[in-house]
Amino acid sequence: MTTLHKNIAIEHILQDKFILASQSPRRLELLEQIGIPVTVCPSCVDESTVLTRNPKSHVEELAQLKAADIAKKYPDAWIIAADTIVVVDRQILGKPASRDDAISMLSKLSNKKHQVYTAFCICHKKRLISITRTVKTDVFFKELSEAEIHWYADTSEPFDKAGGYGIQGIGSFLVRKINGSYSNVVGLPVCEVFETLMELNHAGY
Repeated sequence: MTTLHKNIAIEHILQDKFILASQSPRRLELLEQIGIPVTVCPSCVDESTVLTRNPKSHVEELAQLKAADIAKKYPDAWIIAADTIVVVDRQILGKPASRDDAISMLSKLSNKKHQVYTAFCICHKKRLISITRTVKTDVFFKELSEAEIHWYADTSEPFDKAGGYGIQGIGSFLVRKINGSYSNVVGLPVCEVFETLMELNHAGY
């Protein structure tokens, strides 16, 4: 337990078991950075079954499905699930399926503002608790040359990331500026996650 956690009295809820319903190393790292001890158990939800095109509803439905999937296996644990998408010109961009797909996504994002939506769901099946929240960040890309797009696609970094880029990695050179939460673009809005855990802690859960 960190000094910060002791000072703000969140130690009660952190005594319980937490499971991250994601195989994302970035989400795991973000949670560990703020002192949340989690076990990783990725969800097996088929994301293609969610057809909702409203960005907020889309990510919230997926986060809830992922949380429910793992909660069935671990009803006595707190489950943290999340989903992230990129939206440009009202089009939802998930993870690129191929190099050509990544190139297409990066071309669409070049010299434009887009939105990154991440929804997270924190639930405890046995206690009948489920909280879902969504955070949106505006991201502005520089104008990319064809050479830059192809070079970045060849790094292999785009392929497990929504929108085909990673702001915390090589893809940092793509981003001119952001308005909003940086960690939200990485894959989990840690400020809002922490605030939600504080609320649960103060409620006595």
